[in-house]
Amino acid sequence: MITGKQRSYLRKLGQQLDPVVYIGKSDLTENVIKEMDNLLEARELIKVKLQEGSTLEPKECANEAALLLHAEFVQAIGNRFVLYRQASDRERRKIVLPR
Repeated sequence: MITGKQRSYLRKLGQQLDPVVYIGKSDLTENVIKEMDNLLEARELIKVKLQEGSTLEPKECANEAALLLHAEFVQAIGNRFVLYRQASDRERRKIVLPR
């Protein structure tokens, strides 16, 4: 569980990101979850965009994805949301959270 200060820090980092995962009309599929899992392991912080064909609500989709991926929901704005998960390998960790 991340603190409010850490979430604020991650929000700031997330503003600079471009979406790396796009969810369309097939919604949250197993392949999308696998791709998000790989990206979280590599980058730790990802931005996801729901395209117009998707029937999902951003916040609900973000919470479901965070639960499936054991990640932290950072923020949802419009049709985009940001997720964070610390890399399991210490050498691959890029983001140092404030205390």
